[in-house]
Amino acid sequence: MTALDRVVGAEWWDTEWAAEKAAEALRYLGRNYPECLENLRVFDEHETAAHEAALLGDREGYLEALRSYMKAGREAALRIRRGAA
Repeated sequence: MTALDRVVGAEWWDTEWAAEKAAEALRYLGRNYPECLENLRVFDEHETAAHEAALLGDREGYLEALRSYMKAGREAALRIRRGAA
């Protein structure tokens, strides 16, 4: 019996899929809003939500957390840009 077989009440989690989705989110932010990567604290809440969704095997929740992550990054970058203007 593997560790996966012993999991009760949770879906199997595809870590490669999750890593690719997270990488896509970071590439999007780095390409479009690189300023936001200077203040990673704005992502704490969204990283926690993504982690919790992963623990539950909740793909939709994980994707929603990544969307929120990208939105927070965009908003942080726009605040930085407005301050610099």
